[in-house]
Order: sequence, then C-alpha cells, then structure tokens
Amino acid sequence: MPISVDIDVMLARRKMSVGELADRVGITPANLAVLKNGRAKAVRFATLAALCEVLECQPGDLLRWEAEDATG
Repeated sequence: MPISVDIDVMLARRKMSVGELADRVGITPANLAVLKNGRAKAVRFATLAALCEVLECQPGDLLRWEAEDATG
C-alpha cells in the first residue's frame, strides 16, 4: 500500500498510549490498531480530524505517500 500511517510516531512524540488516544478520539483500540498498522481501507475525515486535534498535528504528520516498488 503506497500510503503509510505514522500514528505510532506521533504517539511516541506525545508520550501517549494507544488506549489513551482511542479514548480521546472516540474509537475502539482495535479500530485504532487497524488504522495504525496500515490495514485500514479508509478513514473518515471526522476521525482524521479528531486524531489531529488530540495529537495537535496536521494530516500530513499522520499519513504519507510512498512509491510502490515497481520491480516486484
């Protein structure tokens, strides 16, 4: 998947646990783990906005595009 999710980086910078972030955003820890591990097929803008509000960051701090390896 060419979109990488850097929630774990922001969690480390904010010294926040996955459980605390899930509580503050209003999603289950399981759903946050799916998003954090890059297994999500989609993310709602409301969820992205809540993540950015709680983590005090921009969407680009959480999501980045990486080119897929064309040789494989």
